[in-house]
Amino acid sequence: MDIIIRAARVIHPGSPYHTKVVDILISNGKIKKIAAKISDVSRAKEIRAGNLHVSLGWVDMNVNFYDPGFEQKETVESGCRAAAAGGFTHVCVMPGSQPVTQSKAQIDYLVNKSKDNIVSVHPVGALTHDLQGKDLADMYDMYDAGAVAFSDGLKSSPDAGMIERALLYVKAFGGLVMNHPEDKSVSKNGMMNEGVISIRLGLPGAAALAEEIAVSRDLYLLEYTASRLHLLDISVKQSTALIKAAKKKGLAISASVNAYNLLLDETAVGQYNTNCKVNPHLRTKADIAALIKGIEEGTIDTISSQHNPQDEECKKLEFDKADYGMIGLETAYAVANTALSGKVDTTKMVELFSLNARKILGLPASTIKEGEDADLTLFDPSQKWTFTEKDIRSRSKNTPFIGTEFTGKAIGVIHKDKMALANG
Repeated sequence: MDIIIRAARVIHPGSPYHTKVVDILISNGKIKKIAAKISDVSRAKEIRAGNLHVSLGWVDMNVNFYDPGFEQKETVESGCRAAAAGGFTHVCVMPGSQPVTQSKAQIDYLVNKSKDNIVSVHPVGALTHDLQGKDLADMYDMYDAGAVAFSDGLKSSPDAGMIERALLYVKAFGGLVMNHPEDKSVSKNGMMNEGVISIRLGLPGAAALAEEIAVSRDLYLLEYTASRLHLLDISVKQSTALIKAAKKKGLAISASVNAYNLLLDETAVGQYNTNCKVNPHLRTKADIAALIKGIEEGTIDTISSQHNPQDEECKKLEFDKADYGMIGLETAYAVANTALSGKVDTTKMVELFSLNARKILGLPASTIKEGEDADLTLFDPSQKWTFTEKDIRSRSKNTPFIGTEFTGKAIGVIHKDKMALANG
């Protein structure tokens, strides 16, 4: 298949084409030519849009597909459609399926089921058996089969010794532990951020301290083991300060924030909106300001969606009975770009959505130049648009953003000699 991208601004630091407006000809999945103007391509499919930008394909380090076991929430196929619509060509899928992704066979299942998809699925293997925090999973076998990292997802290990052993174990083969920092003995059954709003609504609150203690613990363990750690779901002010100090020490630490934690604060829970029942919880405006500062300073490396699809039977309930999570693949870039408008430039956004994650995960090095595989995201950072239910490609609809106007939109993706455009 031949594709011609017309008048697109390349955003790729280090490339000779960085910030230049060019035409890009793609043939059989490879970048054949880049020039100010390319002619004589009558048989090529043409992509043209106002203020069109192109970068290396975006990477989401934190998504949930729940396939196999909970296909009513999401399948690999529907999750990949949502990812492509949101501008992602690579996604890291958490192990919370049934059965849990904790063996070579289950890694193979995800890899094989997605191999012909436009989106590359990178399995994250379980850190502990059945995500129970008691016994380490067979991480090396999963690594050998293609797992890019190991995590218990939202079931953060309560045992410091277990995290220590995991960090030491993966060190032998250069593996990566990804942890959701939450001390559940402190957060207990908290359903939202602890504060004035939780008191007003009569809901049990979870203190920011639960995250801060877990971040501090994990950083001490990382320093002791001299291994590699990625902290998922950073959401409070003090966490960014702790991570910043750890980076100054030279620890192999990286961190991500979920897009929704950059735009929504605890007031969004409103009158018990279950689509805003998420973990980590929506925090304060002061926490959001600290997260944004952490992005500006380089303390936070990546932005994720934490795409967490839940069917209506799990969400259209009383607040205390509803499951946690919101979908986010289709909106992650738009949410983050809107929240960071005027604070972070387009180059920084590409680093947060693509380049930094590639380095952390050790994905094959790639660039935008002639002869390279075409692994590209097309986007418009200035387009204003309103998100509607028709824009949802996920099987689930649990999002508070329907009807929200955003600035910045993913236009489409090109990967594996395939093309998908958000508008079809």
